[in-house]
Amino acid sequence: MPTAQRRKRREAKLTAVTAATTRLKVRVSPGARRPGIAGRHGDAWKVRVAEPPEDGRANEAVLRLLAQTLGVPRASVTLVSGHSSRDKIVVLDGVEQEHIERVLHSGSEKNH
Repeated sequence: MPTAQRRKRREAKLTAVTAATTRLKVRVSPGARRPGIAGRHGDAWKVRVAEPPEDGRANEAVLRLLAQTLGVPRASVTLVSGHSSRDKIVVLDGVEQEHIERVLHSGSEKNH
């Protein structure tokens, strides 16, 4: 195997091991008519979902929406705090903070 290919494989393995884990604050509005990223709410992102807050349906909808919007697998998005609150903290595995900010900002502009 040529040296350049070995170096690329080694770099790919290193990237997979050191991929970012980002915590994201969100403010959830369940039961919304138009689901999507609504923009900033202080230091959090406001997320609207159509599902009601009963039985964790709104939580799951938030995680699905974030995964879809950011283009990551649903398994990469985990709710770690605020299970029964409007204010939540979500962990995103393998996604850089800068990418999240750019994509969510872009998504919130489309919803206005």
